Amino acid sequence: MIGVTDTDGDCAEWSFPASPGSVRSARHAVRDALHYWGFDAAVGDVAVLLVSELVTNSLRHASGPIGVRLVRPHPDGGGSGGRADGQGLLVEVSDPVPDPPTERTAGPEDEGGRGLQLVAGSARRWGTRRGNGGKTVWFELALPG
Repeated sequence: MIGVTDTDGDCAEWSFPASPGSVRSARHAVRDALHYWGFDAAVGDVAVLLVSELVTNSLRHASGPIGVRLVRPHPDGGGSGGRADGQGLLVEVSDPVPDPPTERTAGPEDEGGRGLQLVAGSARRWGTRRGNGGKTVWFELALPG
């Protein structure tokens, strides 16, 4: 891990080097933060799986740091950290490559190509956005209750 930006309040952020061990480190960081915040294990499992897929995608294409950011909703349902509705868990994975990822259709024998399909099928909503130094792929998970 390059650095932990913040883990207090409604947001947790980390920066990981573009190396294979970063996928495991990102999974552990996300799982620990969601556990600390008291999220349901099922939400944590889905978030960890999708972060793992997106960090792996970033590793395949980026040579710079990979950012992971979690934003939890406010208990009163108000927006937080640039979020509009405050009803779900927002997860962002950023890297220095400006090109958006391309969704592929993976065949039954393909070993890759399912990451964005998993995100699209598991998240309440998802998308990408360009930034000054690359792109961010984000998704929002619905919360039980």
